[in-house]
Amino acid sequence: MRAYVFTVILAALLAAAGCQSKDKEKSAQAVPEPDYITVQHVLIGFQGSLPGKNVERTREEAARLAQTLFERAKSGEDFGKLVQEFTDDSYPGIYKMANFGVEPDMANGVYARDRMVRAFGDTGFPLDVGEVGLAEYDSAASKYGWHIIKRVE
Repeated sequence: MRAYVFTVILAALLAAAGCQSKDKEKSAQAVPEPDYITVQHVLIGFQGSLPGKNVERTREEAARLAQTLFERAKSGEDFGKLVQEFTDDSYPGIYKMANFGVEPDMANGVYARDRMVRAFGDTGFPLDVGEVGLAEYDSAASKYGWHIIKRVE
């Protein structure tokens, strides 16, 4: 009998947790993304991920470094200094992007979101100004490595 009661209670708790999760997803989806953003990022590449660059760290080393830098950035460490010291992109690593359906302005350095690495925009657009996100390596969505991204505008 106790096992049955426990199973019923557990099922009810899991169902309630599922409902709350769906409510959070719905409220997050209700917030529209901005038309334009400016982000700064640290790119952490690995052997063979960056054409024309000789990055010696392994993929595993890159994953560990990216996670460490992400934690440091979230704790409030000077992001510009992290970019300057660690990025495998060019410093200062600042990019402006226009969202889907919004006209980019290449003359003023505003890139179309769909012309950037997919994970870059997918991570950057949902961020609030000052917030930091991590785009993990993915051979299709983030083929150059890990991006630690801070929205600056």
